[in-house]
Amino acid sequence: MQPLRGIKDILPNEVQFWQYIYNQANNILTLSNYNEIRTPILEQTNLFKRSIGDSTDIVNKEMYTFIDQGKRSITLRPEGTASIARAFISNKLYIHDNTHKLWYMGPMFRYERPQKGRQRQFHQLGIECIGSLNYIADVEVIRLAIKVLEACQISKYRLEINSIGNSEERQIYKYELVNYLIKYKEDLDSDSRKRLEVNPLRILDSKNLRTQEILNKAPKLTSCIQSESLYHFNNICKHLTYLNIPYKINEKLVRGLDYYNYTAFEIKADCLGSQDTICGGGRYDKLIECLGGPKTPAVGWAIGIERLIMITEKIININKNRPNIYIIIQGLRAEQKIWDIIRMLEEYKISFNLDFNKSNLRKQMKKASQSSADICCILGDNEVANNYVTIKWLKTSKQQKINLDKFKQYLHDIKNLIIT
Repeated sequence: MQPLRGIKDILPNEVQFWQYIYNQANNILTLSNYNEIRTPILEQTNLFKRSIGDSTDIVNKEMYTFIDQGKRSITLRPEGTASIARAFISNKLYIHDNTHKLWYMGPMFRYERPQKGRQRQFHQLGIECIGSLNYIADVEVIRLAIKVLEACQISKYRLEINSIGNSEERQIYKYELVNYLIKYKEDLDSDSRKRLEVNPLRILDSKNLRTQEILNKAPKLTSCIQSESLYHFNNICKHLTYLNIPYKINEKLVRGLDYYNYTAFEIKADCLGSQDTICGGGRYDKLIECLGGPKTPAVGWAIGIERLIMITEKIININKNRPNIYIIIQGLRAEQKIWDIIRMLEEYKISFNLDFNKSNLRKQMKKASQSSADICCILGDNEVANNYVTIKWLKTSKQQKINLDKFKQYLHDIKNLIIT
């Protein structure tokens, strides 16, 4: 049996990188009063249609949707923000506090062509700051994204940011953009020709060189943005400058989800090649209200974990999980007595590996040497009869007999030597 195409196993040697990223994110976000939330991977299909948008590629082409036994349309979540917004509404979180700072890490699902760092089951780390219109909230989430990347020792990145205005301003711009592009319809790539009718702003993201040439002389979104939107955006830029966070204004950056307004941003890593976006986010002040909740502004981002790991595994040296003590048992009486020793190891939080094989002592000692443990602890019927345990230091071959009554004190004395 093989896994489904685009869905990968995460093996033990890889999990350590995932755990490293989780711990770094948890430490950084907890300091800024962000609390972890975990939402279901299954949601009603209508949640994503209403939030992401019927005209997006995600809804039209990429969602895993099926009819369950209750005749309901169910979708595996393709992104995290809509589920957070739904959880905010259905659990009435708005009753208790004005502002909620939430973060999550988990699997998402999209039917796309699998490629390196981009699978059909992929994972995202994301944050959502819910309840504030203040541009400082936008600055905070961008700053936290960079702190997470830097904690993962990623120093070569590019922040691109844009103001996409509000929905009314974008409607005006859509009209101007379509009027301009319609003259070049036959010169556009096939995807852009389709988007011309259903989602013209997404044409700005086209990677087609001829389409980009045409767009160079197209009307700019900034020409339709009014003073309130510009005030919000300009203040974000001032704060980023004060924080010494380099950024580039990308007037073609719109993001692929309908719920964004005001701020859109991406963080890119050069070492990833053409699929270089490692973090994307923005402000979405109308989403919660659109889903039936109270009028609640919000801003957030998501980082692709697979892409992040592609970088971090090359530059971060994570020590593989190894036991401090390798335990060998020989004989029936030793099999029972060993539990007393294990309880002592657990009390002192000393990691161990218990050898279950009933092979001879020589073979077990060979495995102990291969385990990278510091010490081999040998308990046989002879040791039990004489109330001691044999300790062998694997690097020096030094051997000791420790009285079982004094073994707990022995662990106390050597703990700092073997746990580093």
